[in-house]
Parts: sequence; C-alpha cells; structure tokens
Amino acid sequence: MSSRTADQVVATLRSLGDPKAVEGAARFGVHVPNILGVSAPALRKLAKEIGTDHRLAGQLWRTGIHDARGLASLIDDPAKVTPSQMERWARDFNSWAVCDAACGCLFDKTPYAWDKAVEWSRREKEYVKRAGFALMACLAVHDKKAPDERFEAFFPLIVEQAGDERNFVKKAVNWALRQIGKRSRRLNKLAIRTAEEVRALGTKSARWIASDALRELTGDKVQARLRR
Repeated sequence: MSSRTADQVVATLRSLGDPKAVEGAARFGVHVPNILGVSAPALRKLAKEIGTDHRLAGQLWRTGIHDARGLASLIDDPAKVTPSQMERWARDFNSWAVCDAACGCLFDKTPYAWDKAVEWSRREKEYVKRAGFALMACLAVHDKKAPDERFEAFFPLIVEQAGDERNFVKKAVNWALRQIGKRSRRLNKLAIRTAEEVRALGTKSARWIASDALRELTGDKVQARLRR
C-alpha cells in the first residue's frame, strides 16, 4: 500500500497535465470536464511508482478527475474489486478512454468479468454498453486459458447489438468481434460467419461493423498467424 494520499497524487497529476493534450483528447472524442491531459506513459509510470492500492484507487476514482480515474484503474487490486464497485464505476463512465481503461486494466482480471460482459452489453447507457463489449475484447486478448466455448456465447450478443448506431457502441461491438476472431482458427471461422450475419442486418452500423471486421479477420496477416 502506498504512503501517498489522494491529494498528493492529484497534485502530481496536475503537475503532469498538458492543455495541448486536453485539446488532443477532445479531437479523439473525449469531451469531459475535469481532464488534466496527463499522457498514458506518464500515468503508467506513476502507477508503477505507487504500486497496487485498492483504497487509494477508490479515493482517486471519487475525485471525478478523468486522469485520476485512469490511474485508479491501473493501481486497483482486481482481487478486491466487487461487482458493486464495478457497477458504481460503470455508472460514472463518461468517455471511451475511462471505460476502456477500467475494463482492460482492471475489470477483465476479476472473476466477474464474464458475467458483466453479458449484462452490460444489453444496458442502454452508451458507455456501459460499450463496457460490455470492451470486456469481451479484453478477455479475448488477456484471458489466455479460457476455452473457445466461452467466447462463442458472445457471438449472439454481437449480432443482437450490432444495430446500435452510437459511435462508441458500434466501435466496441466491432472490437469484440475482431479480437475474438483472432484467438483461434475455430473462433476465426465463427467470427467470420457472425460478421456475415451482422452484415445481413442491413443497418448502417451493422454494415460498417461487418465490413471492417471481415477485412481484418480474412486478411493475410491474421490467417497466417492462425495457421502457425
């Protein structure tokens, strides 16, 4: 546990902030109050210095500062995260960046990730629904021991939600489909079949999700790696 207080960490974050980075974040769709513009490498370096600290992570999250919440996702202890904490944090998601940091640095390492991926993928709030599909994508990358069958259960949800036209939802649906389809030859074939189902839905978002996923999943680079 770190000896630093939340106030000390926030002061450090303020010293690392960059107004130009705030402008850059806005160009990438991160339009939030309380953003300092701390770079991802600087956040990772600070997280390494602090170490794992569940209590401090909770305090940093409650500040509402965008960069502090990113740091909280890096220093929290997955073993101490509860489903109620996941729900509290998910309700606070207000950008794809904080959503993806929480899902890919913390939540996907908890035993509740699989259930939350299913639950959240059917929620209405944009960033909570995104979190469901972000978890699917992150589990596909990070959970090396999970059998293919667990990922197969996500395909019907991908088809079910592919008609959502909201930018950060459709991008996450696409992300999940691509990452699952790169895990194994079997999942690749099923992901390609799922992409064809999505394309047949005929909506603008479904066509984009499918065409972008098929381009990668059928591409030479992915196919060569799967053959190896």
